[in-house]
Amino acid sequence: MEPKLSHAVQEAFIRLHESGVIYRSKRLVNWSCTLNSAISDIEVDKKELTGRTVLPVPGYKEGVEFGVLVSFAYKVQNTGEEVVVATTRVETMLGDTAVAVHPQDLRYRHLKGKSVVHPFGNRLLPIVFDEFVDMSFGTGAVKITPAHDQTDYEVGLRHSLDFVNIMDDSGSLVNVPEPFLGMKRFEARKAVLEALKQKGLFKEIKDNPMVVPICSRSKDIVEPLLKPQWYVRCDEMGKKAADVVQNGHLTIKPEFHTKTWFSWMDNIRDWCISRQLWWGHRIPAYFVTINDPSVPPGEDTDGKYWISGRSEEEARQKAAKTFNVAPAKVTLKQDEDVLDTWFSSGLFPFSIFGWPNENEDLSVFYPGALLETGHDILFFWVARMVMLGLTLTGKLPFKEVYLHAIVRDAHGRKMSKSLGNVIDPLDVINGISLEGLHAQLLDSNLDPAELERAKEGQKFDYPSGIPECGTDALRFALCAYTSQGRDINLDVNRILGYRHFCNKLWNATKFAMRGLGDKFTPPDSSLPTGQESLADLWILSRLSLAIDLCNTGFQNYDFPGTTTAVYNFWLYDLCDVYLECLKPVFAGTDEIAIAVSQNTLYTCLDAGLRLLSPFMPFLTEELYQRLPRRSSEQFPSISVAPYPENSEFRWRHEGTEKNMDLALLIVKSIRSLRADYNLTKTKADCYVKCADDDTRAVVAAYTSYITVLSSSQSLMIMQPADNAPDGSAVNTASDKATVYLILKGLIDVEKELGKLQLRKSELNRQLEKLHERVSGADYRNKVPTVVQQQDADKMKQLETEDQKVEEALSSFQKMV
Repeated sequence: MEPKLSHAVQEAFIRLHESGVIYRSKRLVNWSCTLNSAISDIEVDKKELTGRTVLPVPGYKEGVEFGVLVSFAYKVQNTGEEVVVATTRVETMLGDTAVAVHPQDLRYRHLKGKSVVHPFGNRLLPIVFDEFVDMSFGTGAVKITPAHDQTDYEVGLRHSLDFVNIMDDSGSLVNVPEPFLGMKRFEARKAVLEALKQKGLFKEIKDNPMVVPICSRSKDIVEPLLKPQWYVRCDEMGKKAADVVQNGHLTIKPEFHTKTWFSWMDNIRDWCISRQLWWGHRIPAYFVTINDPSVPPGEDTDGKYWISGRSEEEARQKAAKTFNVAPAKVTLKQDEDVLDTWFSSGLFPFSIFGWPNENEDLSVFYPGALLETGHDILFFWVARMVMLGLTLTGKLPFKEVYLHAIVRDAHGRKMSKSLGNVIDPLDVINGISLEGLHAQLLDSNLDPAELERAKEGQKFDYPSGIPECGTDALRFALCAYTSQGRDINLDVNRILGYRHFCNKLWNATKFAMRGLGDKFTPPDSSLPTGQESLADLWILSRLSLAIDLCNTGFQNYDFPGTTTAVYNFWLYDLCDVYLECLKPVFAGTDEIAIAVSQNTLYTCLDAGLRLLSPFMPFLTEELYQRLPRRSSEQFPSISVAPYPENSEFRWRHEGTEKNMDLALLIVKSIRSLRADYNLTKTKADCYVKCADDDTRAVVAAYTSYITVLSSSQSLMIMQPADNAPDGSAVNTASDKATVYLILKGLIDVEKELGKLQLRKSELNRQLEKLHERVSGADYRNKVPTVVQQQDADKMKQLETEDQKVEEALSSFQKMV
């Protein structure tokens, strides 16, 4: 509402009005009787009903019935015949001006040129023949209310029917006979139905699935009302907006939204920009009255009598010139309506830079490059920015549009004040108790019954309230969530998981800083020196991969791909593996190995924090300030440090990664065995049987890392022909490596034998039962193929487990 933007809105309206793009017309609008205003399509919620439903309506003590179809009859003039029609809004029959049937409907051909008699007021309603009528639905006859239904409006135009408006702005009936005059619309619904019954014209009421339009702000039922309003002519602008996407000048991502774009543009209708509100940009248009008998008075819908101007005086001069009279004979009245918010919002890309005034900001910053917004306002905002930008400036306001997902609650429901399921981002950041959430509901305008339901919903979803998650965890979660497609079902537990990830980063960096020491100064170059260990080379390769994935993700707007890459690098590569491998190095005495590892670790911390910075700016800034700097990189903040580029970190070595993958599979197998036998603190001796020389060479080279990461006492390599060590448990790491964990002396053998015997008995029982089932006479013929396959898979699984238990029993018996 600041003067600069108000001036731009005024100028845009005047230019478009003078060029004929904006015009005055009397048409149907979405009308909220509670707000006493037209509302945009985006403010209309579509409530689907499966049948009879009683809904609360503002201004009515009792609920109003919807989802029913009322059938009644119109008598054909001067005959004993009648035509039965059906409606979901029986009160609108007071505004009927015709009955329509299909031209090919043999049941009604003899009625061509005839009329039916309206039972209240005895008006004659012509029977019109129109192909829009569905002959197979109901009786094949349709009541036509041109002033209160969009489809009927079009029929009314085609057949030059009367347009009888039966409602005023508040929803009370006008232009109707007694006793309905002055009644509220839904009170009249009952009265009309009763009157039809008394006249013997009522036929039946039955359930009818339907969609009820509800005002998103007032929760009132939206009424189509005939109003003189201002419209923007959109056919030509819509074609231009479609063409720029078609020819690639404007890109929409994700690309599947382009289908929606073309659908809207190909079927675009003129845009109503009048709003009857107390706030907003007042329409700079004046209705002209000429104080001269020779000039007839004008009508509201006659565009000639509306003049737009930057001031009343300018409008007066324009009117005097148009009507060829002296300015003193012109009387003006400015339209009291304001402009649709989307009109002023549509000017945003250039109005903020001072348009229509030429200035440096406008020439430098317009047009922009990228717009990021929600997909739900692709038409209401994005399309209008494109149409108005092309029309008023001759330029596209931006070259790319990135449409993000819409945040819903954990159950996929739209966040709504009426449901009481709105999650305040600040509550996720700072945390809030269940009582605090309940208190917020009390400050809302929820109905008491809805309030209790909302409380129960909060209690179910957040029994202990919402834990403090922090800004960075919330931001990271929202970016990681976008892989769900159109919508985000916001689960606070997942955000809390990223809060734990933040703690992990903090502790890992704190440990790494201790490893670097107070006197560490990173060398100017981060390139490998040739003295790196296998673990150093591996982590540098993983860092190079993460940088490549992050850059590719950003270029393709694949934010989940980017968050996954940086998450995996920090958690699974740096924290879980590399830092553990460094512990014996930093505890050792090899100064060269320590120095090389410190430099590698610093490179990973520095680049890793920069990779993460766009998603976690606060945490990464805090940690970055604690890092020493290379003398060539004296950036005061991580926010101005360059993002790691692929060309800077070309250290990818897939062979090293493949070898480490094998080592980590062996580590995983050993850890699995340790967990099976509850060896949480006890270190055991391990053996690895390798299938070939290459595998043996890899295991030999990575033995120290496997030992450290698996908390093993020792690791010995076996030949393919060697027998399994006595008293060992076995696990398969890969098709080339089998792991043996020495258990003798570490576990209670008798106890383990007892467990294994019980498990074997249970397996035998399950196998016997399954064998009996599949051996039945009618099994192959009567049991579905899918179930037979499931049974076969289950049997194979049980047999494999039974074999492993048998091997374990044999091994343990040798320990006794």
